[in-house]
Amino acid sequence: MRVFLLFLMWWVLGAPGLAAATAAPAAFLLLDPAAMAAYKTAYKAGRKAETTQVQKLLADADRALQHGPYTITTKPQTPPSGDKHDYISQAPYWWPDPTKPNGKPYIQKDGLHNPEAEAMKDSENLSKMCAAVQALGLAYYFAGDEKYAGQAANLLRMFFLNPATRMNPNLNFGQGIPGINNGRNFGIIETRHLVGIPEALALLNGSPSMDAPLMTGLNAWFKDFTTWLTTSPIALPEGAAKNNHGTFYDTQVVDFALFTGNDALAKSILQKQTWPRVAVQLAPDGAQPLELARTRPWNYTSMNLQGWERLALLAPHVGLDLWHYTTPDGRGLRQAVEWFRPYLLGQKKMEKADAAGTSNTLALDAYEQASRAYPDLKAAEVFAQHPDFKPVPWAF
Repeated sequence: MRVFLLFLMWWVLGAPGLAAATAAPAAFLLLDPAAMAAYKTAYKAGRKAETTQVQKLLADADRALQHGPYTITTKPQTPPSGDKHDYISQAPYWWPDPTKPNGKPYIQKDGLHNPEAEAMKDSENLSKMCAAVQALGLAYYFAGDEKYAGQAANLLRMFFLNPATRMNPNLNFGQGIPGINNGRNFGIIETRHLVGIPEALALLNGSPSMDAPLMTGLNAWFKDFTTWLTTSPIALPEGAAKNNHGTFYDTQVVDFALFTGNDALAKSILQKQTWPRVAVQLAPDGAQPLELARTRPWNYTSMNLQGWERLALLAPHVGLDLWHYTTPDGRGLRQAVEWFRPYLLGQKKMEKADAAGTSNTLALDAYEQASRAYPDLKAAEVFAQHPDFKPVPWAF
């Protein structure tokens, strides 16, 4: 009998395919599970609009099957630490000083990308990995084909967990400026796409590919990265940043804290940092003066609104409501959303054009997201002016 029980224990713990059963399901943090389920039902019923959009998702996922893995260890550059597992990037808007023989220290040209910075590929590989995993997660959610989950698991293991290719959970060398420093807090903006990983894991619930070692490993990586974000002398100034950098610092810390089960940290960041930002970043009429002062005002106001709405989606997980919070003088997220309305309707034009090309996609996605929180927003009137825009519940 004892031998049988030992055999049974070995089989339960070690048999192939059963590890997936021990992995706790991931929770949606930014996506609305009810909205996703309703869309899936409509797709399964053959409704044309939903079918068209899901077919596009599947096409994206099929392309993701053919690419990757994405890693940061294949770069030609070696970080100052000597460890290629460390992420490295260069400040994109800083250029050689033509008055200096070696160009150093570099000088800033806001909004103008230096090709030197774009030649450093860690940021690109991270964003491509996030986009691919999200596409594969969505495809698995709607189609249930294990090939999508298997590829997502492979990409995640290679980027976060494989000893030969994993990224160290820090940004010590993000957005360095030649001649000034090796890395700055501003590099943290480049990991804002990582909030898509917990959502992808929730989309992949039920897949055997999402086994316990993978889920446990990812949880540990994000926990370590959150510790770096909240303790490193390099990272902490980002939390104090007044503009969009501060917004996206909050979104990452809150999202990763919720993902790893640290609700107390998530609530603390929201109450102590996010809530006070409303008075700092948003004018009573909803304008964003700090972003409007940039050389790409439409891009940065749209992007920052996306960050604010992510925080509003995360806040209810710890019993808070950012959608309806207002300061005593009337500043709030509702006003920030409505500020975009006349521009999206074509009734007003920006006083200053962006220094580089941009689009309305971010602003429209944000407007659609806000329409769920504000049913009287009259979003349909805005979307009627942009017939190519198709709202979907997985945009956040």
